[in-house]
Amino acid sequence: MGSSPVGQRYCRCGGRLAADNTEDQCAPCERASRDKLIAPPEVPAEFWQTEQLCDAFTQQHMGQVARAYRLHPHHQPVYGSAGISQWVLGQWLGLTQAQISRIETGSPIRNLDTLVYWARTLRIPTRLLWFKFPGDPSSRDRPQLAEPPAALITPVQAQAPIALPVATTPRLATGANNFLPSGDVNASAIQTFQAADKQVGGGHLYATVVKYLHTEVAPQLFGGDDGQPLYNGAAAFTEMAGWMAHDAGRDGNAQRHFSRSLDLVRVGGDRQLSAHIFASLSHLAHHLDQPQQAIQFTRRGREALSGVPHQPELVARLLAMQARGFAALQRSGECTQALLQAEKALTGSPATPPSPWVSRFDEASLASEAARCMRQLGDLSEAQRQAERIIELRSGDRTRSRAFGQLILVTVLIGLGKSDEACAVARDVLDATQSLGSFLVIQQLHDLKPLLEPHRDNKVVADFLVCLDEALRERMWLYRWLNKDGYSHPTRFEEGA
Repeated sequence: MGSSPVGQRYCRCGGRLAADNTEDQCAPCERASRDKLIAPPEVPAEFWQTEQLCDAFTQQHMGQVARAYRLHPHHQPVYGSAGISQWVLGQWLGLTQAQISRIETGSPIRNLDTLVYWARTLRIPTRLLWFKFPGDPSSRDRPQLAEPPAALITPVQAQAPIALPVATTPRLATGANNFLPSGDVNASAIQTFQAADKQVGGGHLYATVVKYLHTEVAPQLFGGDDGQPLYNGAAAFTEMAGWMAHDAGRDGNAQRHFSRSLDLVRVGGDRQLSAHIFASLSHLAHHLDQPQQAIQFTRRGREALSGVPHQPELVARLLAMQARGFAALQRSGECTQALLQAEKALTGSPATPPSPWVSRFDEASLASEAARCMRQLGDLSEAQRQAERIIELRSGDRTRSRAFGQLILVTVLIGLGKSDEACAVARDVLDATQSLGSFLVIQQLHDLKPLLEPHRDNKVVADFLVCLDEALRERMWLYRWLNKDGYSHPTRFEEGA
């Protein structure tokens, strides 16, 4: 009576395995096993109060914190009496078991990017951390972007010029929005990297770009007959690396790249490019929730343009960045005025040809900044209008830019109570960005979850949230694999070699 059917196989959970299931787990248990390797589990607030964890936090040693986390008794019912293995922790962080072992027993990690990455991955409450945590609105002690240092590099002439690649067209549109002159430093390489960046994002390309900076760009600074063009080209390449680092979720690296590019352009003398880099620093400050610093960077950018023939797009970009700062500070009148000035500036014509290294700032770019401003000020109707304009103006080959516009629209639609429409747009983003290695897109998709959860009773929303969870698991796995090497290691070029 109680015997099992002949040949019947069972999962360890006790459930019957389907006849065509050749594995030793049922589908739910297989998903659960896979999920264990993708991300750490949710833990209760009291999890962090053990003496072992408190001692590790006191020692300011992330490796010891990770070890105390792994061996916590809370994990034993799921992971066994030995707790979480170093191998599983390595899967979460994109490291090998041997690397985890060395980090747990070696000297404390000092690199801020690495510390933040580990803290975010393990979901450590910011109140327990001994370092400043960027981008967390609950943190009262955020890191501030430092003013870029004065130029530390002086041109060195070599005995013979270095042969440089030649671009195939006079001006080459780029993924990070730069334009490159024919025959200038690294033009062909930047064209290749940035054209790819349009489609696949910084997560796929950043490590390769850093290697190129180290092995190709830095040596060129010490050769060639004309130092200034070399330094301007190197500055543009380094700024491109900063944007890729930002897109890959490495904001500390992005700041270092932007600051280094400003050092280089001080030697190269391209004041338009200098103003452009200040605008990039302003954008990064906005991302780190530092509006006052962002506004200061825009003022530095305007100062860099003092005495330079009028450049409408650069002026408009700096004004738009300034408007975002005013919006964050809820200074709506000044925000609106800055946006109107930016719109007016775009109607003008440049007094001289723009720098070949400076990005375009067009109507879609301004609409993107305006949509962010209006959303922050609570004017959702105008934010929706501007977000729809971004999508109208951004063609399908601008995958990432279009996705950002769509994601702004999604958040606005949710705020307007149009959750069905929001999910439809968000599904388009998921479909269009499957191969895009952009941490910023992943992050913004993740941020949709708490916005949509209150509407889960709506079947459209509930179905989309299931789809979103699956997509995020897959993309975070890819992102960690892409970032398993070198995310915490500055190059000699960044350090001024």
